[in-house]
Amino acid sequence: MAESSHRWEELNSVQIAARLAADPDTVALIPVGATEQHGPHLPVGTDTIMATAVADAAAGDLALVLPALAFGASMFHGTQLAGTVAFSGEDTADAAVRVAQACVESGVRRILFVNGHVGNAAPLWLSCDRFRRLHPDRRVGVMQWWDLTPDIARRATEDAADWHANAAETSLMLAVRPDLVDTDAMAGADDPDRTAGTVFRYPVQQVSTNGVTGYPSRASEAFGRELWRDVVAAARDVVERAHNEVPPLG
Repeated sequence: MAESSHRWEELNSVQIAARLAADPDTVALIPVGATEQHGPHLPVGTDTIMATAVADAAAGDLALVLPALAFGASMFHGTQLAGTVAFSGEDTADAAVRVAQACVESGVRRILFVNGHVGNAAPLWLSCDRFRRLHPDRRVGVMQWWDLTPDIARRATEDAADWHANAAETSLMLAVRPDLVDTDAMAGADDPDRTAGTVFRYPVQQVSTNGVTGYPSRASEAFGRELWRDVVAAARDVVERAHNEVPPLG
């Protein structure tokens, strides 16, 4: 068979079946993003773009990349800033389980949700719990670019612990999709993290004046390329381990 894409939607049914027969441990990567405001300088599809980019870069010969789930758990972004199309956490968990179940029905044994939105973290772990109950003989997990290694986590949160559209995220977009970044708006988009010491979780409009948390003015394509290189290397390592891993017991 001629060399084919790693993207699920670009393959036909026969090709997918043949791929899974040849390598039953092929990992299905399901990008899960969001459609939400990202301040005045980044597109509302930032989280979906990044989730898809990470999945594509990490797939290699060991994985197939599903079409992205473009709506995530974003209700806390509210409606005051235009562009957010939000799912609830329950909606996000349901959609993720539904896609994972469909992968199983096609013969997939190993699934990784590739998360591009911090708000999806809890829903995706709930999805994993539900999936494991339904399919104890299959494998499921979550990969997030911002916590792949301690050093990546440090750089992701350098200008804001509760970050959003900050220096790191903006820099990654400058590296991956610079055509979608409004560089003129970056300089005036800075908004500090106001969540230090808070007890409660607040909607965006109660902690940010413009939807940003952090300092996008500090972003650069050079920083983005360096961070992207390390994210890709770490993500590829995760996919390789996911392809080969066996349970610690049994």
